This record gives sequence, structure tokens and C-alpha cells, in this order.
Amino acid sequence: MKEKVVLAYSGGLDTTAIIPWLKEHYDYEVICCCVDCGQEEELDGLEERAKYSGASKLYIEDITDEFCDDYIMPCVQAGSVYENKYLLGTSMARPGIAKALVDVARKEGATAICHGATGKGNDQIRFELGIKALAPDLKIIAAWRDDKWDMDSRESEIEYCKAHGIDLPFSADQSYSRDRNLWHISHEGLELEDPANEPNYDHLLVLGVSPEKAPEEGEYVSMTFEKGIPTSINGEEMKVSDIIRKLNELGGKHGVGIVDIVENRVVGMKSRGVYETPGGTILMEAHDQLEELVLDRATMEVKKEMGNKLAQVVYEGKWFTPLREAIQAFVTSTQEYVTGEVKFKLYKGNIIKAGTTSPYSLYSESLASFTTGDLYDHHDAEGFITLFGLPLKVRAMKMKELEDQK
Repeated sequence: MKEKVVLAYSGGLDTTAIIPWLKEHYDYEVICCCVDCGQEEELDGLEERAKYSGASKLYIEDITDEFCDDYIMPCVQAGSVYENKYLLGTSMARPGIAKALVDVARKEGATAICHGATGKGNDQIRFELGIKALAPDLKIIAAWRDDKWDMDSRESEIEYCKAHGIDLPFSADQSYSRDRNLWHISHEGLELEDPANEPNYDHLLVLGVSPEKAPEEGEYVSMTFEKGIPTSINGEEMKVSDIIRKLNELGGKHGVGIVDIVENRVVGMKSRGVYETPGGTILMEAHDQLEELVLDRATMEVKKEMGNKLAQVVYEGKWFTPLREAIQAFVTSTQEYVTGEVKFKLYKGNIIKAGTTSPYSLYSESLASFTTGDLYDHHDAEGFITLFGLPLKVRAMKMKELEDQK
């Protein structure tokens, strides 16, 4: 009986070419596994394509709700943004995909897992660290790094498929390299490879429109949260995945969440891409809007540091680590009172605050106003400033003393 390999399968040209390649060079029985994180129509026709290309079986594992609840929301609650711009759309999905691949491998008694990530990108790291953490006994085959892999272009992959009796409607024309899930879609390639070029948004955008083409009228939206988790939009209660779907619709309509970034990959190079994250951008902003009302200053300071650290951990593929668990435990503790309602207006790429309420609000109108209340005497600030500024004053006096001695 042949050994089995589970192939992370998207249905694209790369992973389709890998099916006959694995059979030819490793004599494996190839079991394809497509992990559904909300990529929608990209899943159409996959089973026929996988089996036509030589796979014995195709699993389509729907982890959309798990992706939202167990991977997206911890990062939203932490406020994790990589290099101040990237909302981790691809990064958050990879550990969930790795877990699903391992689960299928265990079910099938496979001895290896194969992926089609290139040797230049971050995904090879994320997939492999996830697999190593969950199933250290499984062999990992990275086709693009394998000495037996000699295809270096779409044309060569198409010819390889045809030579093995696989004639599918793949085009050799170059297009954007995209990754899509419920949270976002990324775009790389074509004019984006030169950071001097402006993105061709009319050609590029999938989830929405540019701010210039958004409606002239803004749209008000209200959201509620319970312990840092979104629970409703405009009064309609929904699960997290449906909330993200609705926010994607609203954000895409109003040109929200388009980011053009040159980021630092884990492997050491810079890469340029455009990310569409309409719903995610709104959700992150709404959560921040509520947190600033209910979290104290010291907690917010440390939480910001933890959020940045979690962004790095997730970007580098270190989800299944004690560090991620520890950071998440801290963040979860900060969400106990992040409950309330936020209102905002979407207008031409902007998210404009329109009011925030919470039963746990730390904002005191009597304290914040310019009138003197019972809890605050303006004169008290004098002693505070004297003590708070004492180190500055002592240093200035010492510097003057040294200067006078010259």
C-alpha cells in the first residue's frame, strides 16, 4: 500500500501541478485538502479538478467560524497590527489551515504534508511551524524548495500538467498573486512590484471600490460588544463571521480598508502589496473606539505593547507557542469590561466616530469639564507637577552647575 501525503490544495495552477509531481517523484497517494476560511467562489469546482489531476480524494474543511472566533478575535482584541498597517489577514489564517491539514493527515494515516508556498515568502514558515508544533512526526514537503522541482514559471507548470494528461483552462498570462479569506484579500505582482508605481485600483480591487468612487452620502452604523466580542450590527444580533461579512459589504461600498504597504518579510526581504480589509478595518476601529472609553491608562499602555508583540508572533508563524498563549491570556483579562455600543459614519474611506456608550465607562463628565467639581481641585495640580517634574528640574540645575564651573 502506498504512503499517503496530504496536499494543501487551493485549486490554482501551482498546487494542481504538485499533484502529478508528488505521484511521479514520491509515488505517494495524494489526498488534497482545501481549508475554507471564507474564500467563497474560489472553492467552486475543486473536487473535480483535484481528482482529474490525479488526487484520490479531496477534503474541503470549513473552518470559517473557528477562524473568526479562535484566530481573528484574539488579534482584534489585542489590537494587533503588523508594522502599523497590516491587519494580519493571511498570517492569522495559516495556523488554522496547518491545524486542519494535520487533522486530515491523522484521519487518513498520512506520513507527510505538502504545501506549495514559495521559498521567498512567509507562508512556508507559518505552515511548517504550525505542522511542527502539532505533529512533529510528520514529514513536510515544500515543493518549491525541493531539488526535484524544476518548474520556474506558469508556462512550465502548464506544460508539465499537459504532459501528464492534465489539460485545464489555466492561463499563462500574468496576473496579481492573491490570497483571500473572510478577513481580507491581498494583491501582489504586476505594477505593485515597483514601489514607484501607483496601484491600478480600477483593475485591482475585488471587495470594494476606491474612496473616490464611494457614494457621496455617508452611512451611519452602530455596533455592540460584549467582553470585547462584537454581538450586533444596527440592532441585529449575529455571530462573528456574519458580522465580518456584513462589515465587508459596508466597508467595501464606502472604500474603507485599502492599504498599500511595503512590509518586511520574515525571510529578510521587503515586499510590496495592497490589502483590502474593509470589514476588518471597521471592526478593529470600532473595538478601539470602545476600549478607549473603558480601559485605564496603565492597562492601555501595556496592552499596546502586547498587541504589537502578538502581531510579530502571528506574522512569524509562532501561533502554537507558550508566548502567544501568555499574551492572549493577558489580553483576554483586559476584555472583561469592554462592553457597550459604538456608533460611527462610513464616508469615502473614513470611519468617523458618532458616539460611544458603555456601562463600564471610566469617562466622567464632571471631572473632564472645565468647571471645578468635588473630585478635582485645580490647585492640586501644582503639587503634582512639582513632584512629576522634579527629575527634570534636578537635572537642569546640575547641568547649569557644571556649565558654571567651566
